[in-house]
Amino acid sequence: METILDNRQPHSFYIPVMGTAFTIDTPLKVGKFGISSVISIGDDELCENMREFYAKESGLPFEPIKKTQLDYRSCRIKGYLNLVDVILKRQIETIKGESFSPSTDLTKYFELLDNNSPLRKDYEKMLGLTDLNDKENLQNALRQKVVPGTIDVNIMTKLDKQNYSRKGDLLPDEFSDALSALKGYAESTLRSSIIFSAGFNRRLYAYITKCKDFFPNAEGDLKKKIVIKVSDYRSSLIQGKFLAKKGAWVSEYRIESGLNCGGHAFPSEGKLLGPILDVFKHKKDELFESLFKICNGALQSKELQTFPGVPFTKVTVQGGIGTVNEDQFLRSEFQVDETGWATPFLLVPEATHCDDETRQLLVNAEGKDLYLSGISPLGVPFNTVRGTASESQKMERAANGNPGSPCPKGFLVSNTEFTKVPICTASKLYQRKKLAQLEEMDLNADQKQIHTKQVIDKVCLCEDLAASALIESNINNKRPLKSAICPGPNLANFSKISSLKEMIGHIYGRLSLLNQNITRSNMFIAELKMYVKFLKSDVVKTIAPDKKKLSYFVEFKDNLFEGIEFYKVLLPKMVQETTNYRKYAYQELSEITQDLEYFIESNKPCFQGTKKIS
Repeated sequence: METILDNRQPHSFYIPVMGTAFTIDTPLKVGKFGISSVISIGDDELCENMREFYAKESGLPFEPIKKTQLDYRSCRIKGYLNLVDVILKRQIETIKGESFSPSTDLTKYFELLDNNSPLRKDYEKMLGLTDLNDKENLQNALRQKVVPGTIDVNIMTKLDKQNYSRKGDLLPDEFSDALSALKGYAESTLRSSIIFSAGFNRRLYAYITKCKDFFPNAEGDLKKKIVIKVSDYRSSLIQGKFLAKKGAWVSEYRIESGLNCGGHAFPSEGKLLGPILDVFKHKKDELFESLFKICNGALQSKELQTFPGVPFTKVTVQGGIGTVNEDQFLRSEFQVDETGWATPFLLVPEATHCDDETRQLLVNAEGKDLYLSGISPLGVPFNTVRGTASESQKMERAANGNPGSPCPKGFLVSNTEFTKVPICTASKLYQRKKLAQLEEMDLNADQKQIHTKQVIDKVCLCEDLAASALIESNINNKRPLKSAICPGPNLANFSKISSLKEMIGHIYGRLSLLNQNITRSNMFIAELKMYVKFLKSDVVKTIAPDKKKLSYFVEFKDNLFEGIEFYKVLLPKMVQETTNYRKYAYQELSEITQDLEYFIESNKPCFQGTKKIS
């Protein structure tokens, strides 16, 4: 079956979305060097702040989009994305006009490339030419091959609050948070991808049919592409089929580790990254061909242009990648098309937004400082670091008898325990009512302390994840700016502020930025340890598990053991690694297995039907 090929990007990696602020303008920092990155479009207020900042910095007109406008949210998002698009295009035209002297961005563009890329080889060939005419001709040809990285965007699909008019009337679905963000992106000038993360939202996916840029032209080209971030093959099949029935094609399946990632963590039932990638490797062609038939059938029924062949579809992976060998092994063993490098770029001021105080906190952070917290109002585990300004503010408010946040943005409202209209569990209103409820309950001192901590632990992520960009850009804010941040556990292996050139050099194996004082686990083994720790914690805190929970525990441990067996076969294939590296990885695997078996044996009632692993 014929496949429509994609125009590949100059780099083999991309920078995923990080929080709301950390990559809010990353395309304007790295896009001119051909590096693709992802902007969060969940916070329209931050988008408006940054639109004003960059419009003034670039000498472009700025007209505020006020909340009195009915569709202000989608208009703010569209306005910011259009501005980023204009500025990046200008940057590329400027680069193309530069000379190949050592200090120019044009030279930097090519020198950042992987040494093995065809474009880098052409560049090196040009440097070696002595005939001036030949040299100039090749230089002009190289200039024409300068392309920007894509300005991709991210929507957390479950953050889809219904909104109300100024009179208090419930607005139609298209004004909900997720749909209005999608509308803003769909109406923008961008030619890029939208990444849907954090689950399946039928209403959001159905709205795609109203956006013409998601459908193919006569050549089968898509101006705007759909990417779904997934944790396993089954969710890819379900979401891909739902969209295909609407005539919408998923151009990329972005697989992310359930725990070895930054920000919100969505732990699977013990399903490990290696086995998940292996399933994709063997089933992706079958998936693409089956969805192609469904999608073209839907397009035909709508009397829209069909695809002439199966569109080029990527399988990519992110979460905990730390070395060039791991990166290359993912490509060779699992045939992934690209890799995502996120957390290490928090230490690269040229690539991400982060205030100095918080960035220094990351530099000093050790493994014990990085933890899976309960600070998210969504009730989802959240990777963060101890000692943030946000954490200090939260504890100070609680100590002063005034716990919770004013909830100025309201993007994470979800709780209706005390109100008809959803409120946020990090808000003052919720925490005041919940703490009063605890006072009336018959709890002993220990129980009261545990439940109280769970209440006041929540942080205003809407406000505090946006703070870094506002602080670093010197943007005035009515409210105090206290940064929260969401690095993945992989940060423990990186301990210095780095330049963009250094970090990309690390990714491509030209140098190493790893902390040499740490013995780093292989990314698969590191994730396995996180899952075992997660399971242990879940079992210990579950006092009286019901049948559903018991079934979950059994499935979790079975998946872990299957993953362990898979890794025993996988480790010898890592031929690029040293003998000592593989020996250490296998030793860790054996120790984890023994520890897991002992824990299961000690908690037999929770794990009926356990198999011993030889």
